[in-house]
Amino acid sequence: MDLFSAEKIKNILPFDGVTNYHGIVLNKNQCDFFYHKLMQTIEWKNDEAIIFGKKIITKRKVAWYAEAPFSYTYSKVTKTAKIFTKELLELKHIIETESRTTYNSCLLNLYHSGEEGMAYHSDGEKMLKKNGAIASVSLGAERKFSFKHKENKQRVDIILENGSLLVMKEGTQTHWLHRLPPTKKVNSPRINLTFRTIEL
Repeated sequence: MDLFSAEKIKNILPFDGVTNYHGIVLNKNQCDFFYHKLMQTIEWKNDEAIIFGKKIITKRKVAWYAEAPFSYTYSKVTKTAKIFTKELLELKHIIETESRTTYNSCLLNLYHSGEEGMAYHSDGEKMLKKNGAIASVSLGAERKFSFKHKENKQRVDIILENGSLLVMKEGTQTHWLHRLPPTKKVNSPRINLTFRTIEL
């Protein structure tokens, strides 16, 4: 099932969850400004994960920012948030206005090229607000993003454009997996920001 990003799509999932694709919410000047600022000012680090007892370091780089120094654990690795930068606060305000939801933290991913991706997973960490919204903002290269239902394996694919917003909420994390498939067709970087709510 392919969905074309030129349309303003409400819920792209057929059942068992709500994922709204808002399309492009940042103009070209905003995209260029935030892309270059985040490249320069974010404290990017290679991601770490514990898989089958072994420590894996990814090519993909990540950063974790929030309104307070929250601790966040995923893939059995705990990170402590840095405080939101001026640009992240500006982006957060734009995304909160567009999605009509508030967020207190942001996990950022930097994919240097299409060869870097993310395997199927769901964001179900205990410290995340149950069925809370996760707002995913894309800057830079366009990439395909895939959902797969956990039981019947039905798949939904969508192209995430530069400056676009995808909001996953309600039962999405419970019933669906998502991934960023690698591709040899993309040679430029993509920054992905996922605004979310941590419950203390």
